[in-house]
Amino acid sequence: MKSIAISTEYITLGQFLKLADCISTGGQAKSFLQEAVIHVNGEPENRRGRKLVAQDVVNVEGCGVFKVVQG
Repeated sequence: MKSIAISTEYITLGQFLKLADCISTGGQAKSFLQEAVIHVNGEPENRRGRKLVAQDVVNVEGCGVFKVVQG
């Protein structure tokens, strides 16, 4: 499990995917979310605006498992 550090209170799922190197640009988030299977804390998620906070665990099919940490 890789840790992704954020310096703000939360990060959106779309921003997170770019930070985690699952996508290369923010514009790819919408189509990526339609195609990939993503779970946040064990629950399926496809909203790019979903707010992620410290301690959330994100499982991105084909990309890896990540934990959001306060940095």
